[in-house]
Amino acid sequence: IIMRKKLLSIVAVWLVALSASGQDIYLPVLQQIEQNSTTLNALKEQLEAQKIGNKTGLTPANPEVEFGYLWGSPAVNGNRKDVSLQQTFDFPTAYVHRGKLSDLQNNSAACQYASERMDLMLSAKKVCIELVYYNALRQIYARQLGNAAKIASAQEKMNKTGETNRLEYNKAMINYADMENEVRRIDIERQRLQAELTALNGGQPIPFDVSEYQSSVLPENFDTWFAEAEAGMPALQYLRSEIEVSKRKIQLSRADALPKLSLGYMGEFVPGQDFQGVTFGISIPLWENKNRIKQAKAEARASESMAEDAKVKYYNRLNNLFSQVKQLQVSVRGYDDALKNNANDELLNKAYSLGEISLMDYLLEMEYYFITYDKLLQTERDLELALAELTAFRL
Repeated sequence: IIMRKKLLSIVAVWLVALSASGQDIYLPVLQQIEQNSTTLNALKEQLEAQKIGNKTGLTPANPEVEFGYLWGSPAVNGNRKDVSLQQTFDFPTAYVHRGKLSDLQNNSAACQYASERMDLMLSAKKVCIELVYYNALRQIYARQLGNAAKIASAQEKMNKTGETNRLEYNKAMINYADMENEVRRIDIERQRLQAELTALNGGQPIPFDVSEYQSSVLPENFDTWFAEAEAGMPALQYLRSEIEVSKRKIQLSRADALPKLSLGYMGEFVPGQDFQGVTFGISIPLWENKNRIKQAKAEARASESMAEDAKVKYYNRLNNLFSQVKQLQVSVRGYDDALKNNANDELLNKAYSLGEISLMDYLLEMEYYFITYDKLLQTERDLELALAELTAFRL
């Protein structure tokens, strides 16, 4: 078992590394989670139980057998024995509707499972998106921590020889401590997110070291996008399936309101005489199923209203996310262009090492750079989270 877990971890790392240059950086992780998730396994078991339950009760009721032994009085008359066998049937169309209802209910259960699976996969993808952000942040701060360590070491030597003042020395030490604590904070967040992935992956570690998001393109027209999303959304599919279930229940309730039939055998045996033959019965539908059809129709209307309400909510939410994505893409391009065309970190390091700028100027300029870079990463993360919501139906 230990070797198997190690092998799976190695495969996961290899897949993640391979995905960095592929089409989907999240797919290897999501595939591992779908295979190992204890939550999904429990949902699958629940789905199978529901399917079995929906297939129960489709056959006629159990036959009834009765035997009676009656003592005669006076005894000279002998004793009487009664035997009866009876089978009750619903109206034949009821069995047809029950069978079709069972299939619809199983389809509805499958849609519900697909919706719950999508939610779990989306949660896992969001964790990965957060990890990409912190992985990228870790890289830039780790590089800057190295620079801060060099500056602190140089200032310490200069402080011993009297080549710098105490104020400059203190700034260098504080800058180094700040960078060290920032890297530690980032590592804590990365460990927390990795622990979440491990939990989602059934307790098996699944490293994810990707530090760049992949570019995504959306169509210009939202309605075109929504038409595709609506057809593939498990939650809406579930609601549509519930409408079909409720309509079939109306037909079943009408069939249940029809008379029930019974067929059987009956025998009566007394000394010197035997009576036996076939029995036939029919129920009179007076009050047992009263209001059942009305209830089924009301449930059908409720299902249709819920589906329409859900569609409106999905449309508005996704339309809002679609607009956010478009705006965030513009912001990302703006930050990206600004940093590419005006990146000063290397120039600042060189200028400081040559003594062209003071330590205070260097730290202030680097702070501006880090603020802008962090905003870029945050905007990229927000963009990726919005895209994840929009494309969740594809998971």
